[in-house]
Amino acid sequence: MNIDINRVKQSKINNVDMVNLNFGEVFSDHMLVIDYADGCWQDPQIVPYGKMNIFPSMCAIHYGQVVFEGIKAFYNKHGKINIFRPQKYHGRLNKSCRRLCIPEINYDLFLDSMSELIKLDKAWIPRQHGYSLYIRPFIFATDNYIGVRVSETYRFTIILSPVAAYYKEGLNPVRLITSGEYVRACKGGLGAAKTPANYAASLLPAHEAKEKGFTQVLWLDAFEHKYIEEVGTMNICFVINNELVTPPLDGTILEGTTRDCVLHLAKEWGIIVMERKITIDEVITASRSGKLTEVFGTGTAAVISPVGEIQHQGKLLKINGDKIGPLSQKFYDEVTAIQYGEKPDKYDWILTI
Repeated sequence: MNIDINRVKQSKINNVDMVNLNFGEVFSDHMLVIDYADGCWQDPQIVPYGKMNIFPSMCAIHYGQVVFEGIKAFYNKHGKINIFRPQKYHGRLNKSCRRLCIPEINYDLFLDSMSELIKLDKAWIPRQHGYSLYIRPFIFATDNYIGVRVSETYRFTIILSPVAAYYKEGLNPVRLITSGEYVRACKGGLGAAKTPANYAASLLPAHEAKEKGFTQVLWLDAFEHKYIEEVGTMNICFVINNELVTPPLDGTILEGTTRDCVLHLAKEWGIIVMERKITIDEVITASRSGKLTEVFGTGTAAVISPVGEIQHQGKLLKINGDKIGPLSQKFYDEVTAIQYGEKPDKYDWILTI
């Protein structure tokens, strides 16, 4: 594959505090750009990270034909670079593309160009445990027009960001509040696609939740407002009567890669896994009876995020004494040990470059 590389004259990494990193605020020296025109993806280019020239009439700005992903890379104990489950993330990216009428990108082009970018900017991968290089691939429509129709041209871009923990709480439990009157997604909509529209819908409820002292919104279904779906930035799991319960993938929630890891590990460890509908009332009842022992979120950014409190209609549930539970800790330890190469990868989740 021919990749045109335009290197920066001098890296900016020496001006960056690689210890005190906020999530998604620092970006590496280079970015990948691949344009789609005349019915096919063109040759990749790696260029200095910087501004893009666009027209005010670019259709993605007006009509939201955009998809994105989030992947992580790590230095392993042998000094090589581990990319976590790139094939799974690529599959989800193309699934989102199909829903948004965006041309799919083949795996070899996706992986080879991403790998070259990471190798070029490998100095930006943090060495500390709990840190990683966050990889953000995204595709946006680039036709210039005002009118609702499918674009004929697109741009695929990857940017890289060295990151620490996503939540400031780290592995300390977060506080959630249910969505109340707000709705994020419904069947037949965009809930299963990773597209900005989903996140735009969550901004106001998330802002109001933070003003009340909560970390995120726990979304309920759009019609009956009683079935639990997901948190704003992660899937959700409950440990009830020693069973792991999580909402099903029924078209309204994102098919989380970390969620998939957790379910795979749980089954291997002999834990009963239930992918089924679960109401907030069932969670409240299980909490009161003592059967609810843990709640945690799963996601690429946070990996595992224990939940210490859930508020619903003025009722506040306290979970596991506001401490991380043993199963949440075990999942976090196992997934991160595989990511950093501290344990063997029995599941073919790691691509080493």
